[in-house]
Amino acid sequence: MIDIAHHLLPGGPARVAPFSHAVRAGDFLFVTGQMPTDPADNTRCVGADATAQTQQVIANLKAVLEGCGADWARVVMARIYLRQFDRDYAAMNAVWEAAFPPGRLPARTTVGVTGLALGALVEIDLVVAM
Repeated sequence: MIDIAHHLLPGGPARVAPFSHAVRAGDFLFVTGQMPTDPADNTRCVGADATAQTQQVIANLKAVLEGCGADWARVVMARIYLRQFDRDYAAMNAVWEAAFPPGRLPARTTVGVTGLALGALVEIDLVVAM
């Protein structure tokens, strides 16, 4: 039987819907998709473009990881959702790649979507080895 622990972090980024910030199942942590919101306010997105929004999403993801006793270096898989794929793919990639040491990028899937909560341009969820 796999132990499962739900993490709802009092100091984590404000949630935009009813979910746990992360769920640990065995040796893996599944981090809910984070939005580019101010950590204290879930009513608006921070940043008007994909660069600024990706930076905020990464900051929010790192806050969740820290709150769960994990760190960015343990990310093994990411799913990235872009509302305007053709326009924002390169800008998001530049921020994403800069967030990791050279040669240490996780596996990843990136998809274009028709909409994201709060009108966000980007959302990212993670799988982390613990």
